[in-house]
Order: sequence, then C-alpha cells, then structure tokens
Amino acid sequence: MGCTWDKVALGDTGLRVAPLGLSASYGASASDVQRAFDRGINYFYWGSMRTATFGEGLKTLARNHRTDMVVVIQTYTRFASLMGWSLDRALRKLSIDYADFLLLGWWNKLPPRRILDTALKLKQQGKVKHLLISGHNRPSFETFIQEPAIDAIMVRYNAAHTGAEQEVFPHLSKRNVGVTTYTATRWAALLDPAFTPPGDRTPTAPDCYRFNLTNPHVNLVMLGPKNTAQLDEAMTALDKGPMSEEELQWMRRVGKAVRARNRYTDRLRD
Repeated sequence: MGCTWDKVALGDTGLRVAPLGLSASYGASASDVQRAFDRGINYFYWGSMRTATFGEGLKTLARNHRTDMVVVIQTYTRFASLMGWSLDRALRKLSIDYADFLLLGWWNKLPPRRILDTALKLKQQGKVKHLLISGHNRPSFETFIQEPAIDAIMVRYNAAHTGAEQEVFPHLSKRNVGVTTYTATRWAALLDPAFTPPGDRTPTAPDCYRFNLTNPHVNLVMLGPKNTAQLDEAMTALDKGPMSEEELQWMRRVGKAVRARNRYTDRLRD
C-alpha cells in the first residue's frame, strides 16, 4: 500500500524522506527497522539510547540500501574535542562511512563557535553530510534557523504544545531549513482518556502524527514505538493523510485539556 504522504524534501539538503522517522531510543528491534524501511520509512535516528538491536538493524539495512537511508547520529557533547571521537565510534558501530545528519542535541541557545566549527570540519571531512540541531527553548530557534551552518531543526510540537506555531515556524520564511518534530503524543498524555474532554474521542498515536504533519511547515515526525504493534499502528498515519479542519479543531480541544491538566507538572515550556 502506497503512502498518502509522499516523500518530502528536508529543507535545502537535497534529501527526501518519508514523513515519519524511526528512533532507536525506545524499543524498535532490528526486524522493525527492516519493517519500517519496507513500508517506505527511510529516516533513522541513532540517538542518546542506542539499543544494540536497533543498531544491528541499521547495520544490516545499510549493507544494501545505504544510499536510500537517511541516518542521524546524535551528539550531546559540550566539548568540541570529543565530537569527532563520538561520531567515529558511532560510525564504526553501524559499519557506515558517514552520517547524513549530525544532530547537535539539546542546545537552548546557539552553540559556541568551537562546536559549530568542529561540526563543520567533520562535514568537510565527509563524515557528516548535514547538521541538525534540537533544543527546548523555542525563542532560540530563530537564531538556529538563521545560522548558515545549520541545515535542519528538531523542535517539540504537538496538540498540547503548539507554541512553535508562533515562535518557530514564522521564522522559516527567512531560510529553508528542514523541520523535524518530536513528542507528538506529548509523552502519551494525548492518548490518555482521563484527559479527553467530555464528548470528544481520545486520539490515537496516528492522530497525533497526522496533526503534526498537517502543518505545512513540518517535514517529518519522529516515532518512538516500544514494539512492533506500536510501529504498525503508527505507520497507518501514512495512509490516512492530512487532517480536516474539523479534526484539527478536535485535536486542539484535546491538547488544550491535556495542557490545562498538566500545567503544574510540565517541566518544559508550552
């Protein structure tokens, strides 16, 4: 069955991806990597929790399909001298020569020049094709978007946390960077019937992914399935396509209720 959402361009990188990406950090197995690839998913995130089975899946897939894959390797280092070592270790683990993206993880302001220059040097060496950055302080994304070294951003966005619509997405008119989003289910709170307003249906995970992807600024949404059943459910979002205005308003009602119920426990900004 073909994707309702075709592969899309990630900014000006020249890379085309299915609008769902698969993360290593939750529970996807080696067979799930192949399962996702067979379904059209080609963006794979080798993040902070690098499970051995996910790594084996990437390694096996890359033997015959490396040019069809987009591999993201994350670094949290604040020490420029450790960045190359960390990247080389990850590349050896996956038996690949380069990462399509090096993700500079969890920066709440523009990284210092030493970090950016080191990342650019790795790019010049051919070990990295593009630079991606993530963070939780949305006002900083304006500077991320305008920084020539940055090719794509990874920002939190979901029906309960819509602030990116005001603080991040409007700045994309200044520069065409790729946009990936995460926490689409708001750590599963959007899926909890206890938070759903009376008379409304409780969203499913595919509903949450569709909400994000219906926004024209979002290129890709990250998946974090715990098992094959969750992966299969998530991938149905590809068949259902964009949400109608009525569906979007329903998701926003649920998101507002989730946000109101969790406003005292939310550790991060709206």
